[in-house]
Amino acid sequence: MQHPPGWLYWSARPVWFYRLTQGLHVASGLACVPLLLAKLWTVYPRLWEWPPVRTVAQALERISIIPLVAGSVSQLATGVANIAQWYPFGFFFTVTHYWVAWMTIGALLVHIAAKLAVVRANVGRRRAERAGPTDRLSLPEQGGDGLTRRGFGIAVGAAAGVVTVTTAGQFVPGLAGTVLLAPRRPTAGPQRLPVNRTAAAAGVTVTARDPGYLLEVVGPRPFSVTLAELHALPRSTARLPITCVEGWAADATWGGVRLRDLLDRAAIPADATVRVQSLEARGGYRASEVDPPHARDPLTLLATMVNGEPLDLDHGYPARLIAPNRPGVLQTKWVHRVVML
Repeated sequence: MQHPPGWLYWSARPVWFYRLTQGLHVASGLACVPLLLAKLWTVYPRLWEWPPVRTVAQALERISIIPLVAGSVSQLATGVANIAQWYPFGFFFTVTHYWVAWMTIGALLVHIAAKLAVVRANVGRRRAERAGPTDRLSLPEQGGDGLTRRGFGIAVGAAAGVVTVTTAGQFVPGLAGTVLLAPRRPTAGPQRLPVNRTAAAAGVTVTARDPGYLLEVVGPRPFSVTLAELHALPRSTARLPITCVEGWAADATWGGVRLRDLLDRAAIPADATVRVQSLEARGGYRASEVDPPHARDPLTLLATMVNGEPLDLDHGYPARLIAPNRPGVLQTKWVHRVVML
C-alpha cells in the first residue's frame, strides 16, 4: 500500500486494518526464518545426488530450485534488514521486495507441480504398491542418536513460535513487554512513539522552526494560514494507530484540524485527490497523495498535537498528516502545503 495500483480501492476503515495486515506480514516473515533454514538444511544433501537429472520432471524441479532458494533467501534477508532499518544494498527495498516476491511465488508453484509425483507416491497406506520405478519413496526412519523427524519438526516449530511470541508485540496491543527480539519497541521514542526518520535526517530542523511558517492549501479558493491561525481553527481529536512497514504499530491520541475542513475552505471537490507536501527538499516520501476515502474521513487530521502535547520536531512539528488505515510512511510529516490534483 506504499505504492498502490490505480485500480485498488483502499478504504479508511477499519482504522486498524493496515496494522493487522502489515503486522502479520512481518510476523509471518520472521517465523519463516527458522523454517527456511531447517528446510535448506534437510534438502541440501539432495542437491548433490548423482546422476543430477533422471527425468524431465526432475530437471524442471531442479531448475525451479534456483530462483526458489535465491528468492526465499533474498526476501527474508532483506526483510529482516528492512525492519532493522539497515540498508547495505544499493537498490530500493520496497519495489525489489515486491517483485522478488512474485518471482519466488512463481518458482514455488513450478516446484510444487514438479513434486506432485513424489507427493502422490508417499501419501496413503498402499503407497509402495502404487509407486512407479522412478518414484522416490520416503523410507522408514532409521534409529540413531539424533533428533527424530517428529522431534526435528517440533524443534523447528518451537523456534518459529518463540520468534513470533517475542516479536509480535510490535503490533499487537498490550504485548509491548514481550518484544525481546523485536528491533523496535512501540513505546520507545519522543512522546512515547517510535521515530523512523528524524528532522535532522530530513534536513528540516531550521525550516520547521521558522517563525514565518505558512500552511498553504491550493484549490479553487486557495488560502494560507500561519501556525497561530492554524491552531485557532476548529479542533478535533482522533485515537489512531500509526503503523510502519517495519511491522511496528503504536496507538496515540492526535489533535488538530480535520483535513476535509481545510479542503472545504479551499472549495476542493469531494471527489478530488490531494497531495500533501512536506518541508523536506529530498526523499521518496516527501509528499503523499490522499484519495477521497481518506481525505474526507472525519478522523483524518492535519495534527499539531499528540497525546496532549505539541508535536515533537521528530514527529512532524509544526503539522503532520494522520489518517486511519494508512501506512506510516504516507503519514507525511512537516506539512506545509496541500494541493488539489
